Amino acid sequence: ILRRLIDVGCDVHVVPASTTASQVEALKPDGIFLSNGPGDPEAVAYAVEAMRSLIGRRPIFGICLGHQILGLALGLKTYKLKFGHHGANHPVMNLRTRKVEITSQNHNFAVQVPGVGDVIPEHPPIVETAFGKAAVTHLSLNDRSIEGLACMDQPVFSVQYHPEASPGPHDSAYLFTEF
Repeated sequence: ILRRLIDVGCDVHVVPASTTASQVEALKPDGIFLSNGPGDPEAVAYAVEAMRSLIGRRPIFGICLGHQILGLALGLKTYKLKFGHHGANHPVMNLRTRKVEITSQNHNFAVQVPGVGDVIPEHPPIVETAFGKAAVTHLSLNDRSIEGLACMDQPVFSVQYHPEASPGPHDSAYLFTEF
């Protein structure tokens, strides 16, 4: 992840997950990146609270656990998957472009968006959050779980999978450039 961020021109400063919103603000970053990590996202309530304070102040990009933390910060819920997603070659549809990306995944939890997941929607579904509207941008083609979100009124987006892993082609490398 650090190499990918540096490759697109980011000057990276790593801080612990327990860093408060005011400590992050004191660094005056151009953007905030939430990395992956193990476990239940509800167990890191301090990170969820920090993100609630930072949404709207800086661009934010989250991957995996970072995606789940952003989902909780937006007021959505998470749940434990019946079968976790582990390994490479998981097909995910980008609902904006309709392209399928082959992804690497390693998670047991997912963000829940009511009414999304039974079928592949024709357009990205929109959900009301605590910070305005957000679009479901990516969907798992294996189990229809939410694989990406983007706020419509804030520069905030996230994906559940690991775009830095690049299994085979670099299908998801564009996300680092977008950030």
